[in-house]
Amino acid sequence: MEQNRIRIAITQGDVNGIGYEVILKAFESPTMLELCTPIVYGSPKVMTYHRKALNLETSFSIINSASEAIPGRINVINCNDDEVKVDLGKASRESGKAALDALEKAMLDYKEGLYDVLVTAPIHKEMIQSETFTFPGHTEYIEQCVGEGAKALMILANDRLRVALVTGHVPVAKIASSLTQELIEEKLDIFNASLKSDFGIGAPRIAVLALNPHAGDGGVIGNEEETIITPAIQAMREKGVLCFGPYPADGFMGNASYTHFDGVLAMYHDQGLTPFKVLAMDDGVNFTAGLPLVRTSPDHGTAFDIAGKNEASANSMRQAIYMAIDIYRNRKSDAEAHRNPLRKLYFEKRDDSDKLKLE
Repeated sequence: MEQNRIRIAITQGDVNGIGYEVILKAFESPTMLELCTPIVYGSPKVMTYHRKALNLETSFSIINSASEAIPGRINVINCNDDEVKVDLGKASRESGKAALDALEKAMLDYKEGLYDVLVTAPIHKEMIQSETFTFPGHTEYIEQCVGEGAKALMILANDRLRVALVTGHVPVAKIASSLTQELIEEKLDIFNASLKSDFGIGAPRIAVLALNPHAGDGGVIGNEEETIITPAIQAMREKGVLCFGPYPADGFMGNASYTHFDGVLAMYHDQGLTPFKVLAMDDGVNFTAGLPLVRTSPDHGTAFDIAGKNEASANSMRQAIYMAIDIYRNRKSDAEAHRNPLRKLYFEKRDDSDKLKLE
């Protein structure tokens, strides 16, 4: 059983937020340690501080390398050379640096093959900025570190809804100018492939949302639907992708049309994430599709307002761990299924008999 446990790297996120709280609470039940071997990239001292502050009893072991991870235990690697000051509920450059140190160490260990999947606790996107981190979030940073030229796609998912984004962390003023037919086709291609290999859906149906209110009303409120989005949908349908739309976002989400599809492609961040978080805030997961590394994260932020108050729910973190395990297994099954495909068969009729031919 131990050799089959998936090794899950978990980065500490911002030490002044609820990252450690949801990590510790997620592994309160011994059952979680039967599913995986967690390796926390952070600080044993900071974890101890949070554990005492929250009066939690979750125990852990300190290791020097991910290669030393002990099954049946939470394993913690110290990634912070200096003493890290914890100031619960407050953003600071020091906590941002601590989060980045853990993330950088996790990226190096992935390249060494020391773990299987990555779960990231929330970061403060402003405080983590530095000379080596100039990205709007985890997704873009991880894409550059381990993408190997592949493009990432942000997907928010739970058991009932999967929402992907054409544009992610882009200022609202630049959304329309960022949209191109090629970009939408690229995202549809990644989304379709992910739904198949990562979520095990044989023939996924994807709904594409419009950019403008009422899908542009025939060009009265904008023409992106006619000039960019619809041509992209048609082009991908010709390639065999089952995509439909564009649908006006408000009515589509309001009348629960999403229940008829396996995935929804939104044009921009808040168009997709606002309804998703209304419907799935407690169990939603942020998944980075399209990359060799399986990476998930809770769909909430650092939650400074409740940090240290023992009020944070670990359900989203727990679901992020479950989803990372499921996707890792689905990818292995998909790769195995396509490793030795059957040769194509056809019949050749030259006389009155049918002869089976192998191509």
